[in-house]
Amino acid sequence: MSERTTLIKNAKIVNEGRIFNGDVLIKGEFIVQIEDSISAKSSDVVVVDAEGKLLMPGVIDDQVHFREPGLTHKADIASESKAAIAGGITSFIEMPNTNPQTTTIEKMEEKFDIASKTAFANYSFMFGGTNDNLDEILKVDPRSVAGLKLFLGSSTGNMLVDDPQVLEKIFKSTNMVISVHCEDETTIKQNLQEHIEKYGDDIPINKHPIIRSEEACYLSSSKAIELAKKTGARLHVFHLSTGKETHLFSNKKPLKDKKITAEVCIHHLWFSDEDYDKKGTLIKWNPAVKTKTDRKQLLEALLDDRIDVIATDHAPHTLKEKQNNYTQAPSGGPLVQHALPALLEMYHQGKISIEKVVEKMCHNPAILFQIEKRGYIKEGYYADLVLVDLNNPWTVKKENILYKCEWSPFEGTTFKSRITHTFLNGSLVFNNFKFARTSAAKRLTFNR
Repeated sequence: MSERTTLIKNAKIVNEGRIFNGDVLIKGEFIVQIEDSISAKSSDVVVVDAEGKLLMPGVIDDQVHFREPGLTHKADIASESKAAIAGGITSFIEMPNTNPQTTTIEKMEEKFDIASKTAFANYSFMFGGTNDNLDEILKVDPRSVAGLKLFLGSSTGNMLVDDPQVLEKIFKSTNMVISVHCEDETTIKQNLQEHIEKYGDDIPINKHPIIRSEEACYLSSSKAIELAKKTGARLHVFHLSTGKETHLFSNKKPLKDKKITAEVCIHHLWFSDEDYDKKGTLIKWNPAVKTKTDRKQLLEALLDDRIDVIATDHAPHTLKEKQNNYTQAPSGGPLVQHALPALLEMYHQGKISIEKVVEKMCHNPAILFQIEKRGYIKEGYYADLVLVDLNNPWTVKKENILYKCEWSPFEGTTFKSRITHTFLNGSLVFNNFKFARTSAAKRLTFNR
């Protein structure tokens, strides 16, 4: 059987800081030609007329929680990766705090096996570090696993790594990227206790950023960075939420040469503490959404390259779970379907350029995790591509939400930009809200 050939014509291609008109020829899984104009050489070529839409590399989301195994009443790899594809996310890296947790090679391979059968998007997983699994960490093959995840804050049950000696050993022992959730446990516990004494379990939701405070974030981030500098470890700090933390990071080197990097999530760029009154526990995240000033400073650090990556931290819970009182309502929310439209809305608002969106959501995750042949529109690279109509407004409603949990913090929001086509490994897998019947997903590999 001959390889499928697809020609995308009349696109506005966004790649490596440029937007230019052109055509892209795909053969099999790969991009083989990018030119101003390409002619279809035979009748077998499938021609897709982009009609002047943006053509972007597929988004790589380096931080998602798809809840499988063990918590599949909230989400699963199939449902959430399908929503990701509709949101222009073609590759995801999933976190280890499932049930059972991904803290042994055996449990990690079980997740890879599930994804190989059910994922709609390209996939990899992070291996979880604990206070007592260093032997397992040392067995991880860095070419086939995205990296190591450590929780230095309490949102994850017994995955908290709180033994300083163990932490230092882990930092010294691995060459993989160590991604960390940074919130100081002692500070949070003390703040929470004070609020419970005052309010009981029904703490007002707007106290969340006071309980999970700027101080808790900064204390933990600064300690992790200090340890990375001491040991020479390769550190990536997940989901910055405070302006204060942005000053811990540098833009003096290109990303490929940085040893210490940072990311921000879409919810910390979009919401502020003023939204708690309207959205309530639907925007309860760890770390907490904080002030307008924090949001402004996070965007500034993103634009000046102290922050390297935009991710989602997609972490769904059922609506019933989220509607509990403060102490019982879990933190996290679903975001993969709406993250790129939200960032493009920020482009329409004049806050960020399209080139910067592509750099932070597509190019930089590929550089940071050394992902093989993805994240760019380049000849010889996998054809993970997204067509976006910048002027085709739509409103987020129950009936067009694809998450298994069936809600979104963006419900009722109208986005100007619409993802119309998603190509995965050369296959058109999403076309105007219709999905391909078969998956084209592959396991991510890494240049290490």
